[in-house]
Amino acid sequence: MAGSGSPTQGQHGTGLDATGLRIAIVHGRWHDEIATALLEGARRALAEMGADVLELPVPGSFELPVVAQAALEAGADGAVALGVIIRGGTPHFEYVSQAATMGLTEVAVRTGKPVGFGVLTLDDEQQGLDRAGLPGSKEDKGREAAEAVVEAVLALRSLHR
Repeated sequence: MAGSGSPTQGQHGTGLDATGLRIAIVHGRWHDEIATALLEGARRALAEMGADVLELPVPGSFELPVVAQAALEAGADGAVALGVIIRGGTPHFEYVSQAATMGLTEVAVRTGKPVGFGVLTLDDEQQGLDRAGLPGSKEDKGREAAEAVVEAVLALRSLHR
C-alpha cells in the first residue's frame, strides 16, 4: 500500500496549530467524486488546525501550478494542491502527471513556500476511491496534503525565529 511508512507526526489532529496561517487549497474538478472527497479531507484538516483557508477551484491538474503560484505570491503561507489524474489509453496521463508534479515543485522552490502535494496519479478509479478519504477508504490524501503543508510552513517559520 502507498501509505505504508508514512510519518505519524501531525496526522489526524495530533497537534499541528495553523492559527494565523493563510493556506490556499487549489483543487481540480476532474473525477468529481474523488476530487470532492480530497477537498473535504483538506478542509476538515485545515479547520481542525485553525488555518484561514482560501479555496481556488481550477479545471484540472494541469492548471494547479500557475494558480498555486499566484496564491502564494498574493500572500498565502502555503498551498494544498489537489487533483486526480487517471491513466487512459493515450500518453496524455504521463504529460499531465509530469507537468503537474514538476510545476508544483518549481512553484514551491521559486516562491520559497510549501505546496502540499495531493495530486493522485492513478491506474484506475478504484485506486482513487481507496485514497480519497471516503467511508471505507484506506487513506485520506486530502488531509495528508493539508497536514504536510502546515507542518512545512511551521518548519520554515522556526528557521526565522
